[in-house]
Amino acid sequence: MVTINSYEDFEKLVGCPIGTSDWVDLPQERINLFADATLDHQWIHVDTERAKVESPFKSTIAHGYLTLSMLPFLWNQIIEVNHLKMMINYGIEKMKFGQAVLAGQRIRLTASLQSLANLRGVAKAEIKFFLEIEGEKKKALEGVAIFLYYFE
Repeated sequence: MVTINSYEDFEKLVGCPIGTSDWVDLPQERINLFADATLDHQWIHVDTERAKVESPFKSTIAHGYLTLSMLPFLWNQIIEVNHLKMMINYGIEKMKFGQAVLAGQRIRLTASLQSLANLRGVAKAEIKFFLEIEGEKKKALEGVAIFLYYFE
């Protein structure tokens, strides 16, 4: 895990890999809970019997936004930022889904610091990320996450 205590610590990482998270499971139970939370009960996500027959994947798949929603949890496995007043998720750029995550597969995050800007004392960090699927060459998701870090 990388520890950041200041803007200057972040600055040293520009253009560098930051790290890779542990693998996390996306079982059918988590997919169902996400469907309940978002009211998105499309059969390709929640109907295991129908998916076996009608889906091109022959399985249910995780919602793309479920995969994306794992980003903060996985990010916190890679980096610890100290001495903060607050941190804000500012946005995501160039995000694209590359491959569906089948129920029961595992994903992990790989991240690098693409750029860093000092906005009058606020660190604007642009993090290039990939969400990988265990055993697959194609990524589930990639993009650039933007976080604002307000150091004390």
